[in-house]
Amino acid sequence: MNTLMHGFLPVTMQECQQLGWDVPDFVFVCGDAYVDHPSFGHAIISRILEKAGYRVAMLCLPPWQDASAFTRFGKPRLGFLVTAGVIDSMVNHYTVAKKRRHDDAYAPGGKGNMRPDRATIVYCNKIRQAYRDVPILIGGVEASLRRFSHYDYWDDKVRHSILVDSGATLLMYGMGETSIIECANWVADGMNPAELPRMRGICYMSKTPDASCEQLPGHDEVISDKRKYAEAFLTQYTEQDAIRGKRLCQKQDTDRYLIQNQPCLPLNRQALDDVYELPFTRKWHPMYDKDGGIPALQEVEFSIAATRGCFGSCSFCAITFHQGRIIQSRSEESILKEGKLLTTLPHFKGYIHDVGGPTANFRKPSCEKQLTCGTCKNRQCLYPSPCKNMTVDHSEFVSILRKLRALPKVKKVFIRSGLRYDYIMADKDTTFLKELCQHHISGQLKVAPEHVCPNVLDRMGKPHRETYDAFVKRYTEMNERLGLKQYLIPYLMSSHPGSDLKAAVELACYLRDTGFQPDQVQDFYPTPGTLSTCMFYTGLDPRTMKTVYVARSPEEKTMQRALMQYRNPANRELVRKALRLAGREDLIGFRPGCLVAPEEGRRPENSTKQPRNGAGEHRRKKDTETPKPRRHHREGGKTIYPDSTPSPRSRTERKSTQRPRKKGKSGK
Repeated sequence: MNTLMHGFLPVTMQECQQLGWDVPDFVFVCGDAYVDHPSFGHAIISRILEKAGYRVAMLCLPPWQDASAFTRFGKPRLGFLVTAGVIDSMVNHYTVAKKRRHDDAYAPGGKGNMRPDRATIVYCNKIRQAYRDVPILIGGVEASLRRFSHYDYWDDKVRHSILVDSGATLLMYGMGETSIIECANWVADGMNPAELPRMRGICYMSKTPDASCEQLPGHDEVISDKRKYAEAFLTQYTEQDAIRGKRLCQKQDTDRYLIQNQPCLPLNRQALDDVYELPFTRKWHPMYDKDGGIPALQEVEFSIAATRGCFGSCSFCAITFHQGRIIQSRSEESILKEGKLLTTLPHFKGYIHDVGGPTANFRKPSCEKQLTCGTCKNRQCLYPSPCKNMTVDHSEFVSILRKLRALPKVKKVFIRSGLRYDYIMADKDTTFLKELCQHHISGQLKVAPEHVCPNVLDRMGKPHRETYDAFVKRYTEMNERLGLKQYLIPYLMSSHPGSDLKAAVELACYLRDTGFQPDQVQDFYPTPGTLSTCMFYTGLDPRTMKTVYVARSPEEKTMQRALMQYRNPANRELVRKALRLAGREDLIGFRPGCLVAPEEGRRPENSTKQPRNGAGEHRRKKDTETPKPRRHHREGGKTIYPDSTPSPRSRTERKSTQRPRKKGKSGK
């Protein structure tokens, strides 16, 4: 291995010459700053190539306006590798309301606008201007999720495969550790077209259709017929399996066909361990010191990526289409080795910020047959209820966490990756939940029920509210047993396909009843590669081909968000309008249970004027009126409820769902 004194791969031609290179084998073009840390895809891929003996030079955040920026190293011996970065460049640049973001956590000093929109396409086109015949291999999230004809939210139309628009030679989808070596060797050996059908995890263009592939509706069909689009997407989605998946073919234009080979096989534990034991410096490149470094590194510097893949298969998540449903995980020894390494880093203060992945408490495939038969084509592991064949076991994760927190210099080990509460509920052994509450959260746990309306949850592929309510109860009881006051913060989403104003009102009433006040609201973001985006574009659920309601207008999306934050005075007018459109004027007023007061000088229809007392509370009725029976009374230090009155949620349970109020300067 031949690296520079500072440990990074070369970023200038002068550094290449210091290593004795006349020219690099590959120039790696990336839309992120150069951070040599295993949480960054370009760091993993470049180190894998280095280990295989290839000479790789890094060209990160090139000034794309001029093709000369891509000639810094001259023409590479083998070709260019191109990725937009860790995040799709359009998601990186725009909010769900399509407003431009000002910051970029993956750029020096967090400065925005240092990469172009549709970075993969722009970089490839500039490379083609500089070197017309050089091989270009594209990969990363942006390329992976746009490999077929796909709906693009920002253009509001169906675009060609990114392989067509970029003019690249090959597209590598998925995580890419095995496909990058196979592709590099293919280029080095002369790029024999006959070898392409045997290379997993890639897409390529062909002048003729491949009869051995399953044929998808072509580009012209999917742009003119939304039902055809839904059919094409469902096939792409269900064949995203390394064991049983088929090769796919989609016509892109008159004489060009996109061919997708089967996904790469899951990495076994030893192979995944080897990836994370590559010689990463775990730092940003020194050239960014003057800018204050790269903010994104600070989020993951003391975190451990333990798993990849997710069998949760939420409809709005792109993990299924990118990493797949089969869980891959590192060994206990590898994770502990990295934990010990973190304790030696100069800025380590005793806290490991995360141990996890897409879903932290998934350590193994959901059932034994997945590694031999693949995942079920038309059945999910957790939705609508946990599969009877699913293996539920937190014991290995518990063992790892115990050993990590026993390491010298470690004060606390947190879990900040997603946790599937329905998987926790399926575990008859409560050891993990107990140790989670006792050792691995700091005052609050974040989980993602996403919604409470059954119609919306069915579209999301999420369990119904009863499962979440049961988890709230179990979590609350566990904290009470441990003598802890810890809170539960639910992630909730507005405007997901299936959610109309009535569903949004139902969610607002749930927030009213639980007392939870969300500081931030996630509006559904239609990103390529998800079932939910297919629903958003077509208005069809591709699994059933039934019509799905979609909130499209900015006004309705704003109203759904406002309902989730109905207590915010700035949202009152929107909330009133939404309630009237939903036919729920009964929730406008001063009565208990109302979400918002009427406009000044106006009262709801069919209501009598009543005096106000404080925040919408009624004054007590006169003593001459017949008093209502008490709903409960205190006896022996306990609250006793009449048999005829359903017991409301306990005070402790209500508090457990609320974020603690921030203390003022006085500390009161």
